[in-house]
Amino acid sequence: MPIMLYPPLPVPPSSDCWSRIASALVEHDIVRNAGHAGEGAGQLSGIRVVVPRPEHAQMLKAALAAHLGRSFIAPRITTPDAWLAQSLQPSFGGGRRQAGPSTMRIERLMALYAQMRAHPWLKKLFHAKRNTDLLPVAHSLLNLCDELSEAMLPLMRVDADAAATQWRTVLQQLPLPAQGILSDEARLVWTLWQGQFDGDDPAAIRLARLRRLAAAADAPLVWIGNGQPQPLHDAFLEAYARRCPVLSVVPEWQPRSLASAYAAAWPEVLDENEGEHGAATASADANAGMDPSAAVFLHAARSLEDEAQHAAQTVLKWLSEGRKRIAVIAQDPAAARRLRALLARAGIVVADQTERKLSATRPAAMLAALLDVVATRAGTPALLDLLKCPGLCEDLPGKAECVMQIELALRRANVPGGWNPVLAAVARESGAPGARMLLLRIAGQAWRFSGRKSLNGWARLTESALRELGLRGGMEAAQALEARKAGRADGQLLALLDGLAYQGGSDRTKFGFAEWRAMLGTQFESTSCIEDDGDCCVVMLPLSGTPLRRFDAVVMLGADAAHLPLLAERAPAFAGHVRRELGLSSREVRQRMQLREFAELLNANPEVVLCWQAVRDGEPNAASPWIERLRLVLEQNGRSGLPAHHVAFQERRLRASPPRKPSPSAPELLPGVLSATAYNSLVACPYQFFATRMLGLASLEELTELPEKRDYGGWLHAILKAYHESIRDNPVDIAVRERLLRDITDQVFRDALVPGAAAPGALVLGYYARWQKAIPAYLEWADEREASGWRFALGEQMLERVLEWEGGQILLRGRVDRIDEHPDGSRAILDYKAQGVQALRETLREGDDHRLAFCAVLSEAPVSSGHLVALEPSRNRTGDAAAEHFIEWQEQLERRIVSSLQAIGAGAPLPATGVERICIHCDVRGLCRKGTW
Repeated sequence: MPIMLYPPLPVPPSSDCWSRIASALVEHDIVRNAGHAGEGAGQLSGIRVVVPRPEHAQMLKAALAAHLGRSFIAPRITTPDAWLAQSLQPSFGGGRRQAGPSTMRIERLMALYAQMRAHPWLKKLFHAKRNTDLLPVAHSLLNLCDELSEAMLPLMRVDADAAATQWRTVLQQLPLPAQGILSDEARLVWTLWQGQFDGDDPAAIRLARLRRLAAAADAPLVWIGNGQPQPLHDAFLEAYARRCPVLSVVPEWQPRSLASAYAAAWPEVLDENEGEHGAATASADANAGMDPSAAVFLHAARSLEDEAQHAAQTVLKWLSEGRKRIAVIAQDPAAARRLRALLARAGIVVADQTERKLSATRPAAMLAALLDVVATRAGTPALLDLLKCPGLCEDLPGKAECVMQIELALRRANVPGGWNPVLAAVARESGAPGARMLLLRIAGQAWRFSGRKSLNGWARLTESALRELGLRGGMEAAQALEARKAGRADGQLLALLDGLAYQGGSDRTKFGFAEWRAMLGTQFESTSCIEDDGDCCVVMLPLSGTPLRRFDAVVMLGADAAHLPLLAERAPAFAGHVRRELGLSSREVRQRMQLREFAELLNANPEVVLCWQAVRDGEPNAASPWIERLRLVLEQNGRSGLPAHHVAFQERRLRASPPRKPSPSAPELLPGVLSATAYNSLVACPYQFFATRMLGLASLEELTELPEKRDYGGWLHAILKAYHESIRDNPVDIAVRERLLRDITDQVFRDALVPGAAAPGALVLGYYARWQKAIPAYLEWADEREASGWRFALGEQMLERVLEWEGGQILLRGRVDRIDEHPDGSRAILDYKAQGVQALRETLREGDDHRLAFCAVLSEAPVSSGHLVALEPSRNRTGDAAAEHFIEWQEQLERRIVSSLQAIGAGAPLPATGVERICIHCDVRGLCRKGTW
């Protein structure tokens, strides 16, 4: 059968490419011979046109309408994927769902991984410490195998629906792409490809569907390509041409197609037989047409913020000038996100068509948070991340309050994780039954992720957990399907789990939780998600999405050497030479395709602004080498180079308002409870007291994985309380007291070392050794104090006292470390400090800490003395620092508390008067803005 394949129609990458395509199609024989010549030139429905992307269909229709100048019947325009989707018939497999491409890929990935983990030599070859380290290797191998299938399938000339024996026969006859292959990696890839290749290969399935489309050809076909090599599409066009005429529209890369500056700067973008000729022609015509056809401007930004602000102001300026199609090329994702936020603040909606990783979307983050909780056994950071996910257990009344109660409880107790410590910490909080129910609901699902299961078993379990925790948002199957068709991330994720749940491969192959989690992470990182934000004037897209698209103006973010060209991620186990040995597209070929896309962007659009950060991390950041080559060519030919882009920011007249020291007054916010810490804050800085105690803006307690001094102090307080209560209630001889104190010490530190406790074991043992050295000195001091008549009365007790004055009152509250009694009836307040005696004496001399006197004021019985007890020995001795004039100090403190609170209640200002040593650790320094007034 003759092949009806017309010679390719070359179209230059110019601004009028669609006009040229439209005029060439109308005049071409493929349209004239389509059987509608007698119905007029406006009848084009007899041909079928395939375009690379849906956006190109609108551009072609607009170009045809402009060329014909009258009404017409448009051709049937579609994309390759849409055409294949329309040709698929629904599957009726006894209620079983049809596996999608993502599901089939996961099944193949895990089957290959299961084979690899069974061979220990592969772990050694790829330096894998764990089985899950082989997953990225398997993913890279699978990608190479898929590329081999696409490259080799058109050469095999075998129907993909043939029997497996036919496949094996053909594969055995296939030689290596080059007999000179020497590397073991290339032989491994080739062998694996032959071993796993069958009729279920994605490339084989796609080729079979394309061949069915070709067999059902009923109209002439116009195939508009974007220049990317597609062996499967070439084979399809050849098969289609055996039944109906086929015309290919291909980009023309000749010197006459580009501005001479681009042809001279980048001769490699031209066709191979035109490269040297193009450079020579550009040099000969330097004086005639060296200037770029587009107005190309550069902006070397000082920072990421400067880059985003300049781009945002440029877009706003273009919109004010009436431009309707503006493109933002997002080479630098960080700058693109910042630009989108700035435009959203200005009320500009951006249609984001960048291919985000599925792992960067909210649904994937929700699932990752749940799996992190399982993997860390309720690690506090992971648990808090999960609790704050939108949609989690929204049916639970007061869910937001429950989450806050849980966080406060975990921060107060400094619980790093573990279900038992977490539940115990929340249970200690009064009035938090809802919080405990929320945690138990999450724990009930997390505990199910154990053991080894098949792929569909893990998928069903994950889907069930998401549904029970409300993370699916109540989305039904039909809604999920529509969401996936719209490109939404939640639809893609649910379709993935649903497909695996119903067709998850063999039930005999089992995987652990770590393997399931690693597989999902690999899949999320390799899956792109494009969410359609509707028809907008401003479109954000990658450079690969620009071919054959034309805009009124373009701004590129990230035109530096690190982002242009944007290099593909290197496979963890296979270098570029493996691709070359297998005959696959190399890094150089892909970089050449990017350069063509960049050249077309500059050549076909009327104004392009290239932005990048000239300084990154304090170091100079060079522009893209492509830009530097273009600059060099222009300067060599006597041109001034590419001009810098300037945009005038809109000026606003603002009234000067110099910052002043804050001095708020809020008598209505006078607190009803006062602690020693709060009063110290009032003395140190009234504004700090106002912000933290009256407005409640105090920061939450920091969660620390490493033990801090406060943890050490807590352990010592518990040890000394248990020790002194023991010898108070059951007196023992002095000779055995050291053994008793060491036994209590061992028990407390043993509790701190249990799994899920507050700190790593090695650091706890460091504090344990520190206290062991201090025990003899402390016992010597304690025995001497007991010999002088003082007896331990109580310790670690919460005391309260109502302090009244005319027209008001306040509740004083605080925890007393220790109160001693003397036979003469006097009482003493003792406060433990993990410091030396000399440091405690300096503290009392400065008089900034009023905790000792505050605790004495709380006591119902009079307290005659106060002491700071040093728990850090010096020269093998310890002791205490006694406060001078302690009774007078108590009386003065009580009067000052009353007078200060009366003044606040009367409306006295609360200025920011803290000194630098206080302000440097203040949580609200950014609120008072000290340093600007």
